[in-house]
Amino acid sequence: MVPAFLKEFREFAIKGNVMDLAIGVIIGAAFGNIVASLVSDIFMPVIGAITGGLDFSNYFIPLSKAVTADNLADAKKQGAVLAYGSFITIAINFLIVAGVLFLVVRGINTLRRMEAQKPAAPPEPTRTEVLLEQIRDLMEKRQGSA
Repeated sequence: MVPAFLKEFREFAIKGNVMDLAIGVIIGAAFGNIVASLVSDIFMPVIGAITGGLDFSNYFIPLSKAVTADNLADAKKQGAVLAYGSFITIAINFLIVAGVLFLVVRGINTLRRMEAQKPAAPPEPTRTEVLLEQIRDLMEKRQGSA
């Protein structure tokens, strides 16, 4: 016999909202990887080309005199650095995600408005109306044949 706690937990876990949330998290993680690649592999090189070869990912301020490296990866190994270039990349990443989500939500809202504007289908006739129509049709038949 399943304890009440486990039964209640199973009912909670199987509910649609929990499953929808789990699917949303998985899709969100995959979407995050796509956006990260879009930013790092497509947008940032274009921005770098437009700005004369700037690479935001290697912008940092050394916080220690021991840091003498020219790139961020080596500088982090040497000591503390303030990697503001990474922040710029992440901020651009956020703006792209927010923009895409805005467009998705906007599209969904447009579809919902279009659905709401459709005229409602006329209601099915009630049983009484159907019977009255049958009686009328029978009476018309009798009068026509007489």
